[in-house]
Amino acid sequence: MARLRDGDELALNALMDRWEQPVVGFATRYTNNRSDALELAQETFVRIYENRKRYRAKGKFSTWMFAIAANLCKNHARWKRRHPSVAQVTDDGVDVTESLPSTGQSPDAESVRADEADQVRRAVQELPHDLRTVVLLFEFEGLSHAEIADVLKCSPKAVESRLYRARKALRVSLGELFERNPEG
Repeated sequence: MARLRDGDELALNALMDRWEQPVVGFATRYTNNRSDALELAQETFVRIYENRKRYRAKGKFSTWMFAIAANLCKNHARWKRRHPSVAQVTDDGVDVTESLPSTGQSPDAESVRADEADQVRRAVQELPHDLRTVVLLFEFEGLSHAEIADVLKCSPKAVESRLYRARKALRVSLGELFERNPEG
């Protein structure tokens, strides 16, 4: 990022090579739509490029990048609520959950697992932005409480509290699933 800030425009390619998949993964889990996630990831890197001169290496680059991605996801979700569509599918008309690889389990077990994964996805989607972002960044991106606090511009204690509230809300909305899988 320092190279990009200092005028080496090819450094953006290196950043994209390193960080594109984590940003797409985060946005896909946030939006539950691969096509939207790809657009949001692209916009994240556009914003990084546009703001390259203002970047200050106070913290980790990934924290700054995920803050941009989280804000774009939040704005996108707000726009989607105001402009609902008929279906959430990829550009080629395939539901994201249908394109996941096989786990090698029996069809019945795969069906149950797919249903449970879909329930979890929907429950996470129903969380408010601040709780959803904390869960996605902690559980799926592996960021620490301090890094998430930097992304969300709050204290690590607030992150801990939001994570607790998110897990509690997920236990309530996924009560039956937690009863079947108590280690959840």
